[in-house]
Amino acid sequence: MADSKSPKAETAEKKTFLQSVKPFFTRPALVMILLGFSSGLPLSLIFDTLSVWLRTADLSLTTISYFSLVTFVYSLKFVWAPVLDRVGLPGLTRALGHRRSWILLSQAVIMLGLWAISTMNPQTQLGMMAIAAIVIGFAGATQDIVIDAWRIETAGESDDRQAVMATATAWGSRIAPFVSGIVPLLLADTLGWGFAYALMAALMMLGVVGVLLAPKGTEHRVRPIDYGNAAANPAMEVIESLGRLALMLVAICLMGAGLTANIDLFKFIFPSPEAFDVAKAAWTSKTSGVFWQVPSVFLGLGLIASACLPLPGNLTRPGAYLRQTFVTPIVAFFKRYENLAGLILALICLYRVSDFLLNVNGAFYVDLGFDLTTIAGVRKVFGVAMTIAGVTLGGIVMTRFGMKTGLLFGAIVGSFSNMAYAWLATQGNDVTAFSVALGIDNASGGIAGTVLIAYMSSLITKGFAAQQYALFTSIYALPGKMLASQSGRIVETTAKSSDEGGWANAFRPLFSGLTPESFAKPAQVLGVSPEALGTGYIVFFTYSSVIGVLAIALCLWLNSKPQLTEDDSADDGAKG
Repeated sequence: MADSKSPKAETAEKKTFLQSVKPFFTRPALVMILLGFSSGLPLSLIFDTLSVWLRTADLSLTTISYFSLVTFVYSLKFVWAPVLDRVGLPGLTRALGHRRSWILLSQAVIMLGLWAISTMNPQTQLGMMAIAAIVIGFAGATQDIVIDAWRIETAGESDDRQAVMATATAWGSRIAPFVSGIVPLLLADTLGWGFAYALMAALMMLGVVGVLLAPKGTEHRVRPIDYGNAAANPAMEVIESLGRLALMLVAICLMGAGLTANIDLFKFIFPSPEAFDVAKAAWTSKTSGVFWQVPSVFLGLGLIASACLPLPGNLTRPGAYLRQTFVTPIVAFFKRYENLAGLILALICLYRVSDFLLNVNGAFYVDLGFDLTTIAGVRKVFGVAMTIAGVTLGGIVMTRFGMKTGLLFGAIVGSFSNMAYAWLATQGNDVTAFSVALGIDNASGGIAGTVLIAYMSSLITKGFAAQQYALFTSIYALPGKMLASQSGRIVETTAKSSDEGGWANAFRPLFSGLTPESFAKPAQVLGVSPEALGTGYIVFFTYSSVIGVLAIALCLWLNSKPQLTEDDSADDGAKG
């Protein structure tokens, strides 16, 4: 049983504040800030920022929307993560080490891709831009996989080092989207989009500096494949491998369609454009689309598992290779944690569910009567600053009080911080109240996000860092995504119930001092009073906080169990 394994030794003495902060000013932390920045830079440049460029070039929204397909690769990192554990790069691996060589190659591809885009005209070279964006997306996702694996393996068994490295990563990765989302827009009007993207390519050099400053680490040992008594049959192995890869490709497309809410890849199977439009409307519906998307993800997972398992009663070399490359890392996790494995996965999936429910926040700010300039100013500047502050606080709590305390603290603030928005609903169009509420939410999100990264990192089995962590980051948002599909319905249904004298009507006195512009227009469109719409938001934000209690309960339960140090699969695993 997992409970019977040796517990980690608890810290003998309580650290002072200075002792807790000191590790953040070390070379490994600096390296992770640079690598985190490099990791966070590409995605915005091939999606959000690029969509602005394409729109200013007078391209249609339909055309621009196809570029969202690049997010597929980020959602499916775990599919090729095992390959990155097993395959080295000739020459480069010997010089830099297994992980650093892959990071450097990914960064080089990203820089070349961004530079290539900077030389293109979207009106005449749109196809080439799309290819470049896909290449950058694949290289960016690969970079993420290997940076995470290097960070986890470098930190080792120490929860403190995992906390420091996770915090430093979050600093860099939170700053990068701010830079890639703001700087190109500021430069485009005066110096042009080409210059802006060339500058972003140059900024990737910060990640290269991080690679060169990073220690090489210990030798990476690839686990040998045990083919058992499977006889070699090259011709049949090629046919079998192609069949398995084809099944995996279908599975990848299904999972991508579910994770990104986009079925454009399947457009060719519909008999007419009208039939595709009907299917797409159902798939992307904010109220019911998730009931197509989530099963699609699980169906894809099942097909990938089927593609990796041996043929019934017939052990083949392709089957053995795929099983030990893709299935064994997952089996190792369940073997190590045994009866706790399900609870751990449940905690990972529920830990930030309160945050994922807030998909109506943009509409909430507009409903309060804030103009877009105010919303952008508070979110992009003050909000980012508060997120960084939260990331820092989360890291310090973990290094000073331990992972268990940090995990519980993150669950509590991540859940109950949503009540700040319930309070904001009663304040109406008040910029100060807006800043306070958003600041509380962003700071708590920074805390919870950093703690979750460190916690997931501490669970990894040696030798399977890339695969296991990539899988965690791919599935942890699924429950929140399913529940978030009903967020808008909860607000509107409660608002109508309030106007009809339902139980939510008890909150109406809280809106006695509501400013005239607050909720006025959206309430009129919905056919309810502004006070009723306000009660809808209060009930929703309260619900989003209460549901986070599940994560708090799981934290308390798991914190009462001994943590593991014994890693039964470490004997032949990779060390770095």
